[in-house]
Amino acid sequence: MTEAQDVLKNIQQKPGLQIWTISKMKMVPVPEQAYGNLFEGDCYIILNVSNSTTQSTDIHYWIGNTSSQDEQGAAAIYVTQLDEYLGGSPVQHREVQGCESAKFKSYFKNGLIYKKGGVGSGFTHVESNMYNMQRLLHVKGTKHVTAREVNYWDIFLLDLGKALIQWNGPQSNRQEKLKAVLLAQDIRDRERGGRAQIGVIEGGQEEAFPELMKIIISVLGQRTGHLKESIPDDKPDQNQTSIVKLYHVSDASGQLLVQEVATSPLTQDLLSSSDCYILDQGGSSVMVWKGKAASDEERRSALSRAVGFIKAKNYPSNTKVEVMSEGGESAMFKHLFKSWKEKGQIQGLGKTHSVGKIAKVDQVKFDVMELHAQPKLAAQERMVDDASGHIQVWRIENLELKEVNPSTYGQFYGGDCYLVLYTYNRANKPQYILYMWQGRHATQDEVTACAYQAVNLDNKYNGAPTQVRVVMGKEPRHFLAIFKGRLIIFEGGTGRLGVVNPDPGARLFQVRGTHEMNTKATEVPTRASSLNTNDVFLLKTHQNVFLWYGKGCSGDEREMGKAVADLLSEQDKQVVMEGQEPAAFWVALGGKAPYASDKRLEKEVAPHEPRLFECSNQTGRFLVTEVADFTQDDLDEDDVMLLDTWEEIFLWIGNSANQYETQESYSSAVEYLKTHPAGRDPGTPVSTVKQAYEPPTFTGWFNAWDAHKWSNLNNTNLNKKTGGGGGSYSAPGGPGNIKSHNQRMSSSIASAYVDQSPSRAKPSGMLHSEQLVKTPNQLPQGVDPEKREEYLTDAEFENLFGCTRDNFQRLPKWRQNDLKKKAGMF
Repeated sequence: MTEAQDVLKNIQQKPGLQIWTISKMKMVPVPEQAYGNLFEGDCYIILNVSNSTTQSTDIHYWIGNTSSQDEQGAAAIYVTQLDEYLGGSPVQHREVQGCESAKFKSYFKNGLIYKKGGVGSGFTHVESNMYNMQRLLHVKGTKHVTAREVNYWDIFLLDLGKALIQWNGPQSNRQEKLKAVLLAQDIRDRERGGRAQIGVIEGGQEEAFPELMKIIISVLGQRTGHLKESIPDDKPDQNQTSIVKLYHVSDASGQLLVQEVATSPLTQDLLSSSDCYILDQGGSSVMVWKGKAASDEERRSALSRAVGFIKAKNYPSNTKVEVMSEGGESAMFKHLFKSWKEKGQIQGLGKTHSVGKIAKVDQVKFDVMELHAQPKLAAQERMVDDASGHIQVWRIENLELKEVNPSTYGQFYGGDCYLVLYTYNRANKPQYILYMWQGRHATQDEVTACAYQAVNLDNKYNGAPTQVRVVMGKEPRHFLAIFKGRLIIFEGGTGRLGVVNPDPGARLFQVRGTHEMNTKATEVPTRASSLNTNDVFLLKTHQNVFLWYGKGCSGDEREMGKAVADLLSEQDKQVVMEGQEPAAFWVALGGKAPYASDKRLEKEVAPHEPRLFECSNQTGRFLVTEVADFTQDDLDEDDVMLLDTWEEIFLWIGNSANQYETQESYSSAVEYLKTHPAGRDPGTPVSTVKQAYEPPTFTGWFNAWDAHKWSNLNNTNLNKKTGGGGGSYSAPGGPGNIKSHNQRMSSSIASAYVDQSPSRAKPSGMLHSEQLVKTPNQLPQGVDPEKREEYLTDAEFENLFGCTRDNFQRLPKWRQNDLKKKAGMF
């Protein structure tokens, strides 16, 4: 295909989306206005270059259900040529209609539309005048919608050229309604130049929209029979299957040989640059890794080998496939490995790492101003501020909270559980972090009481605190910082007054840190093998206190060792240099023994990209669906969302999240870690974040976070131009808020098609919402001020509260009152 070279010459590797279709075996550019419209008889090639600093590149080839084998083959060849033209760095994805990856769908924020036919049916350009048309689009999906030209009821858009009428099935949810509205706006702006009206009908309340229903009946005919039960959206993909296998691929003998190399958890050193590998994630996806020194033939045939592997394994033909080169691995691929190191990576503030070299660089002191200037840095360093806020500490005693004497703040015993409330100010408003520190030797009752008391304390502050579970020994950086170098962790025992801890004899503490913001002392077994040449240790006996300096520790580390030693004991300290220990030192440790004396490399934090998931417990098991290329808009107030930054897990609780899911969210996070194929550390910190109370350690992972988004909820005019097919649509009650607007719009839509009909009058005894949003003494006579919502019509009720009366009654009383307050009805 020499003509491919001419097409490739015109391709620019610039941020954004470029799409081609296969026509007569050639790559033909698709006009930008037609992006998101996919003909079922065609194959498409999609190139996306991200707008991030790394400018990662992805190539997708999409296979329509009725496309020919020749077109599929041509598309696969073009993808390989495009990959080579771009230097082999892009990640390649094979997409099958109806089973597209979350990443693919994320490019089309307002939805995909599947169309019958293909290039042969006349698709050569976008029709400029599409007013004389009729089509019915069935809309499915909450995070990413697809629309298919079919004729049955669920959520659908009736597209009549000059008007778009959306019908919402009685069982459709708020998010589905919202996505359908955005799709309607996108069609209007992209295909109609903004010259079309949009109306919405709520299924089950059709009598409230007589003009719009006349149009629908005149086009589709009268509906006969009852509505069928709606088909639920696809269940979330359980990507976190723990069964991951790595296969080595070779054609050395002239035929394809695939040999199993390892099962999860995988390590990076299993991959050799001279070979190609297939990674099989329990049949849910197949990934091909091409070593940079592999032969050209091996690299070119990677995609076809993956398809052959799927056939050999009897996996479904729509199984997801990714192909990537060494150095250009996808975030998902890296997440399947226990650790992942990049060459020449920089880690943390003031820390560097060079592959193959000892890199012991002093840490720069934390500069809080740098965090405000760079939100992403705040998130990466897991610091919300400079740790100068206010601290309160409680211990769990007899399953109740007992305040800890401030003179002992920073001393944590492995037999106890503690709550630490940290208060700081941001934009002149108090913010809270509630740490739940769980001792390794605390009883299960105490751990449970700690979680219970955290809920009580959280309620006292109206749900504002960010809750962080801290497992003993896994204390996050900010937790260290708030104790200003005074953090001492005792292996066992208790800090309770009046309780005498058993005498352990000699005790050994490892001191790590270079300044008061990052230092802690941890009790370790009192034996020589606990020593490490790179650290400071404190050995405390009944007679002596030894301060041992390893050869690899810095002057700053020695200074912090002295400070901690003074906290642990008022006795004079005997400084001991490694290699010059007195006999009494070894006697106290039970004799000499080998210990870690090699200089260690700087500990690396794997550079894993953050990933966002929507959580669901609908099937009785914890399932997660990934949200690709996520933004703040992907945080759905009806959901619990899980943000995995590798070093920490955040659970974001939407204001309208299901109560059961909210209660189960913590155990869901633990389950997520437990089943992660990379063998994740179960002690990874888990933070619970509430909508509108997000700390910068969370918001920093989102590009351009809008701190006012949750407080600026308002009604949106459906027929206002969205600008480029985007647009926003948010309100306290959800999509129900558009109903009154639709009732006003229905007349203008109807005038273009049918005779206007009189609107339905308000039922007698019903009142407008504005008559009810008054002080009690100003309400109309006979209205019970505590039951104002009962005087609304069904349409206005849903308009204000975003749910039916029946669903409203099922909500807990506090939630009902909360919704009433927001609507001015309380």
